[in-house]
Amino acid sequence: MATAEHRRAPTGFNLVPPPGWDVIPLHTGTDEAMDRIVRRAVAQLPVGFPKDDIPKARLKLTQEMKKVVRRARAKGGMTLYLPTERLHGVALPVSIVAAEPIEIPRVTPDRGPEAVLLALASETPGAEMRELDDTAALRSERDVPDDAAQGIDFAHRQVEYFVPIPDSAPDLYLTFSFSAVIAPDSDPAFYDTLVELFDAVMSTFRWSY
Repeated sequence: MATAEHRRAPTGFNLVPPPGWDVIPLHTGTDEAMDRIVRRAVAQLPVGFPKDDIPKARLKLTQEMKKVVRRARAKGGMTLYLPTERLHGVALPVSIVAAEPIEIPRVTPDRGPEAVLLALASETPGAEMRELDDTAALRSERDVPDDAAQGIDFAHRQVEYFVPIPDSAPDLYLTFSFSAVIAPDSDPAFYDTLVELFDAVMSTFRWSY
């Protein structure tokens, strides 16, 4: 019985975001999650904030949330993780997107997902093998310059984890993408710290059955 249990493919995963972050599902419940986040943000406006400006602040927040959600969905996202509280007075320009599982054929029929990861690692600059909940995963990191022609409005630090779903048939893979907007003349050490935060979040990854 234990062996049969082990061979079942996971039905999902659990990820623990940092304090002050919120989770937005991108299939159902998206509008409700955005409304909850906007209402909380408006309730936390500083004392003395002009009442006449509250509707405009609410509209701007809603528009920004919808823009972030559209971008996450364009990446095939199924779940979006966002910091919704300031850290030491600073609004973190970061997000995490968990994408829909994708199917990738095996390199050869008798070689499993690790062979796919190794093949991708050999072609991906800055890639390295990691392990998440006893599952081999591929981690990559790079700085992406802004490129209006490609729809990239801001330069950003991007980190991705590519994770095969154990015992899935056909072979399915999850992608977790972290993005941090890079401000001009900013301290690279700040973004290194944000990357460390993302790696810490990924260390909480667990399969659910």
